[in-house]
Amino acid sequence: MAEESELSHKQKKEIAKWFLLNAPAGEIQYVAKDLKSILNNDDVYNEAASESFPVYNKSHMICLPMPAGIGDVLVTSYGELDKNKYLDPRTAQVAIVDHIKQVCTEVRPAADEELPSPYVEEFRSMLACLQSKLMCQILCMLWMQKYLDMLVKLIQKVYVQFIVQREKMWKDQDLVLSLLLVISAAKLSPQNFCNGSWRSIWNIEFNDDAQVLEVTGKLQVGAHYFEEGNVQLDAKHECKDTTIFQSPDDSAISIAHIIRHHETEYLASLEDLRRKLPVTRTHFPWHNTTQFSLTREISKELGIGK
Repeated sequence: MAEESELSHKQKKEIAKWFLLNAPAGEIQYVAKDLKSILNNDDVYNEAASESFPVYNKSHMICLPMPAGIGDVLVTSYGELDKNKYLDPRTAQVAIVDHIKQVCTEVRPAADEELPSPYVEEFRSMLACLQSKLMCQILCMLWMQKYLDMLVKLIQKVYVQFIVQREKMWKDQDLVLSLLLVISAAKLSPQNFCNGSWRSIWNIEFNDDAQVLEVTGKLQVGAHYFEEGNVQLDAKHECKDTTIFQSPDDSAISIAHIIRHHETEYLASLEDLRRKLPVTRTHFPWHNTTQFSLTREISKELGIGK
């Protein structure tokens, strides 16, 4: 029998990257620590980490505190100015990030060309004024009524950012503007063997000619439960809506109503799915899962089974 050939440097790196990129919310550091030990090869690990951490951080839209208590910055591809520089529109600061350590090392004031025009800023700032209301809405959705007493403790775990994605003035003076509303929330409780995240991206297109705002949302919910087992949820949803192009404050209120409606509706559908799981206040019987018909029920409801 022929001996199996050892994996090449590139193959090891790609396998390591797969594990890093597929780590659940808040768990990439744990995966990285185990990988480094298993690989026992600093060159392979360092290459895999340097390529994976920036992608992971941006896809999970992690929130990092900036130095000197200035505030927090969301690490996303939308606010990315360079490979490790991210704009925080609220404070008009640019955060320099160490992706592998997942920390913000320093900040600098944003240059004029990195910020929106005064006209666009008026719309962005009016939306930003609703940030606290949106934060409370997401918190209520994520943890439901019985967890509202944890609101004060959890509120720093939710972050809303508004970014000017495109701003262009055509020759006929019609304004084409696109704002992004990015919401990132996380509940990390590894000591209780569970972690979860909520990520939603709302693209708001301003059509000045038609006097219409087109709102498109992409929502993603992730959850990982690993007490005496390993269960993961990765749910995605897309939706669209429209409203009338109004003044900055009225437009902000209309957009907030749209977001609240669609996110509440989506969470309700996830809650219906969750309630198909047994509520017994006991550990899940991994040794005998046949007693539950979860797969059959879901398949039947979605019309994917016989």
